[in-house]
Amino acid sequence: MLRLLQNRLYLLLRAATPLLSPTRHRACLLLSTSPAPFSLEGYLVSACGLAPDQARKVSKQAFDEASKVARKPFQDSSRSRLNTASNPDAVLALLSGAGLSRAHIAAVVAADPLILRSSAKAVGPRLLALRDRLGLSSPQIYQFLLVGSRALRSCDVFFISFFGSFENFLLAPKWPTRLLTADLDTRVKPNILLLRRCGLSVRDIVQLCSTEPTLLGLNAERVKDAVLCAEALGVPRTSRTFKYAVAVAACAGKQKVATRLEFLKSALGCSEAEIAVSKMPTILGVSEDQLLPKIQFLLNEVGVEPQCIAKKPALLGYSLEKRLVPRHCAMKLLQSKGLLNTDLPFYSLAKIREQTFRMNFIDRYKDSVPGLADAYAATTAGGVLPGRNGRQGDQGQLGPWKEVTSSDRDEVAADM
Repeated sequence: MLRLLQNRLYLLLRAATPLLSPTRHRACLLLSTSPAPFSLEGYLVSACGLAPDQARKVSKQAFDEASKVARKPFQDSSRSRLNTASNPDAVLALLSGAGLSRAHIAAVVAADPLILRSSAKAVGPRLLALRDRLGLSSPQIYQFLLVGSRALRSCDVFFISFFGSFENFLLAPKWPTRLLTADLDTRVKPNILLLRRCGLSVRDIVQLCSTEPTLLGLNAERVKDAVLCAEALGVPRTSRTFKYAVAVAACAGKQKVATRLEFLKSALGCSEAEIAVSKMPTILGVSEDQLLPKIQFLLNEVGVEPQCIAKKPALLGYSLEKRLVPRHCAMKLLQSKGLLNTDLPFYSLAKIREQTFRMNFIDRYKDSVPGLADAYAATTAGGVLPGRNGRQGDQGQLGPWKEVTSSDRDEVAADM
């Protein structure tokens, strides 16, 4: 009777939807008389200890990531090593054998569910290397897996050794799949050797990995071209900024670098652009759409000379809406009241850390200038967008500052 009911339900579902979605396809399989397929969502609950809602979310994440890796839709969990519980069981056993608790295993699987389809034969030796070769404790292995489990299932534990210490590895940004799946012998190690021959120290390369983590995973020829491009920009190998010039040339590409350099020359002048790039090559990694409003604001509104921008290119690295515009408004207001030296260069205020700036220039004068703190807080939170030709926007955007200055005029008029 039960089998008859299952068959009828299966036929009804099939007739209703000729082209079944992956979800309904799995539902039909469950209603068939054949053994139920392996369910990743159910396994995450029963074996890994995830809550049902979390398991559903993690399962979807696993399917989405697997689809990206395979470059085609991941129809169901019957692929690869997830067709049965045997491989996931083996992986969980290895994690448990490394000293991870059930709660730790659940957290690791939630962070990277595809670890369950990793080859147990590959994962096992790498876990042993973490413990025996690198001397990591069980808590440290857990910390490593939370941020670098893709390294465990994609490559050797080379990157921990390269970074010099486990602590340095943890400070690195989230590891991109492109780097972790790159071949160590044909890409990563040749790129490191090339950069070392260019005069970069291991520390320099580690710093580059922290800012441009995809660099070592690029094609070796592209990195060679980036070295030549950096030199063509006038950044010598002996310069402390050479490593950043290589990174931006490799990741942005020669064409984009050339285009942005020409843009800077047209906006600032040829010699000024070359000076700025030699001091801060990373500005070539910023799009023209982001650079143009900053340059126009600095030139037209603040009155900064192109030569100053060339000598202090860090100005182009600050946020226009949350740093440059609000600080300029505060500076002009304080100068108008005689509370700030009018000869103080704008760069001196722009480079100060936010907490220090608030303490010395906002909190310090908030009683002397009513509304100053509120106006600054409003603009840094909402952002004051520049208008045409880099000038500040409409009255609504500058409302907080206009209210402060208008109240000052009202006080003056009342005194008269």
